[in-house]
Amino acid sequence: MYDVNEIRKDFPILERRIGERRLIYLDNAATSQKPRQVLDALDEHYEAHNANIHRAVHRLAEEATAAYEASREKVASFLGAPDARGLIFTRGTTEAMNLVAYAWGRRSLREGDEVVLTEAEHHSNLVPWQLAAQATGARLRFIPIREDGTLDMEEAERLVGPQTKMIGCIHVSNVLGTINPVDELAELAHSVGALMLVDGAQSAPHIPLDLAALGCDFFACSGHKMVGPTGIGVLWGRPEMLEEMDPFLGGGEMIREVYPDHSTWNDLPYKFEAGTMSIAQAIGLGAAVDYLNGLGMESIWEHERRLGEYAYEKIREVEGITVYGPEKNRTGLVSFILPEVHPHDLSQILDQEGIAIRSGHHCAQPLMRRLGVTATARASFYLYNTEEEVDMLVGAVERSREFFGAFTS
Repeated sequence: MYDVNEIRKDFPILERRIGERRLIYLDNAATSQKPRQVLDALDEHYEAHNANIHRAVHRLAEEATAAYEASREKVASFLGAPDARGLIFTRGTTEAMNLVAYAWGRRSLREGDEVVLTEAEHHSNLVPWQLAAQATGARLRFIPIREDGTLDMEEAERLVGPQTKMIGCIHVSNVLGTINPVDELAELAHSVGALMLVDGAQSAPHIPLDLAALGCDFFACSGHKMVGPTGIGVLWGRPEMLEEMDPFLGGGEMIREVYPDHSTWNDLPYKFEAGTMSIAQAIGLGAAVDYLNGLGMESIWEHERRLGEYAYEKIREVEGITVYGPEKNRTGLVSFILPEVHPHDLSQILDQEGIAIRSGHHCAQPLMRRLGVTATARASFYLYNTEEEVDMLVGAVERSREFFGAFTS
């Protein structure tokens, strides 16, 4: 049985008070809090096993290497990745996207080629492709968003054609909460000989995944959004694609042999893991995966789905409020705007009541323009949040509306 009150005891920070109020943390789409099990794994590594990996044969190095590689296997299994050789540790989703755009895009794209993205992309799956297009002469095209926040798949079918070489899509919108049909986009990409890249930063922490079933060629996510440490994430890619790509960074470990005028590359995945990696963070991510598996991703998803629907309905009851995204098939994330109240002001007022939400453009400025706003307030929920916290959020938003309404009237 999923007991959220027992789960909350695993997260020390949830005991914190902000002034006189207990912390209500609703900024999980930006980063999640960490359970004691992950904090203990980091401490244990540094206290008992700290050493560099892969390059020494002393006891500490062997222990650190074994733990690091065990985490790779855990994460690959967690994602349903068909082959752990394609699981590359990165600093996060942003670095993973840059890796693909640089190492694949600059080698493979030509003038006249097209990369198809969506209007809802996070900047990390837009700016790297802008740079790749500028360097190669390729063109970017964009699948539009319907009024309800879902992708216009009919327009997607019209956009994708012989010139398409890559489709890149956010699995779950960090603004709208929309769950995009990336499996259908993967089929569409492959039907014209193109590849499929999925930004899974907002799906890996929340939704049970099976990359083999999704059919994508590349998938990226970040550890810090899934109860793991910051500074660690992964790119999974089909090994045959990664073999053809140039290295992203040069240096130690990613080489096989080095000569004054040329070098040859190490086997996968080490070809893309140059220098000293984020060893403790990778081990911490393995502990995070153990924690999520212990709770069960199906149970986590069911809890968040119910909580997200409850929050969506309760927030919509606030007078004058605008809520973005679809009513159904969404994650536990709600973006909204109060009339005559800037999201930054609302966020500061809520913070005085101990409620942490996010305000701003959420690294999705093209989507903000599509919605006709400069920013939204965003409450995002995770495995330790409760309906009581939703009620407290809604009550605080109501009080803010009344306060600003009286002030401006």
